[in-house]
Amino acid sequence: MESYNLLKGKRGIIFGALDENSIAWKVALRAKNEGAKFVLSNSPLALRKKDIFDLAKQTDAQVIAADITEISELEDLFEESMQLLGGKIDFILHSVGMSPNVRKNIPYTDLDYDYLNKTLDVSAISLHKVLAVAKKLDAISESGSVVTLSYIAAQRTFSSYSDMAHAKSVLESIVRQFGYHYGVAKKVRINSISQSPTKTTAGTGVSGFNAFFNYADSMSPLGNADADSCANTCMFLFSDLSKMITMQNIYNDGGFSSMGISNKLINQYIDCGCGDEE
Repeated sequence: MESYNLLKGKRGIIFGALDENSIAWKVALRAKNEGAKFVLSNSPLALRKKDIFDLAKQTDAQVIAADITEISELEDLFEESMQLLGGKIDFILHSVGMSPNVRKNIPYTDLDYDYLNKTLDVSAISLHKVLAVAKKLDAISESGSVVTLSYIAAQRTFSSYSDMAHAKSVLESIVRQFGYHYGVAKKVRINSISQSPTKTTAGTGVSGFNAFFNYADSMSPLGNADADSCANTCMFLFSDLSKMITMQNIYNDGGFSSMGISNKLINQYIDCGCGDEE
């Protein structure tokens, strides 16, 4: 893996690495390769899987358990991270999302609203909590960078993405709103990456994921962007090369977001005989 030393001397916190399929896992490996030192964090429940401790060994990182929805645990996480890393945080990856409604296959029109609140809290409002705690503690270095992961369902309707679409919409709004306030205060940059359907443990739990994946791959001129590609984009956004980019939703999707239909899909419909060719 080629290194450009983009993050040499930088300190970070990476939320959400669950297993080797996680985008956060790939980001951690790339960040280590680019010269960063960081803390890995996930919920106590997620840590039971234990894969994250293998990642910690590979990247010389510490693992700190924290419920990302709990202010007190985030406060402890930031304080401990700054102590372990020897200074303020230069970059944060927020790679967290879950929906009990999706997990339990509850139809969108019959959402359980307690579950919806949980979806929004974990998948979106947690970003606000991370940023609010960091700002209160002055934990992020001037011109630091925060990146969160989104999906185009924030703007368009994907029938089985359910309440996660609302969470991604809220997430992107927090990027813009907090991006203004933190930018004025400390020149901290906050951006989201709208990623192609990616074969992560969480992603494949969405009903119809293979259809999402194959459709996007057929539509995108470059094909789907994989987790490694997303990690590369994160390296750019964490680095000093992107110091004037903030409050943006960056599509790392092979061009999918700009497409209407592709020749590949047109030909598939012609070949299947399901279109009107008259």
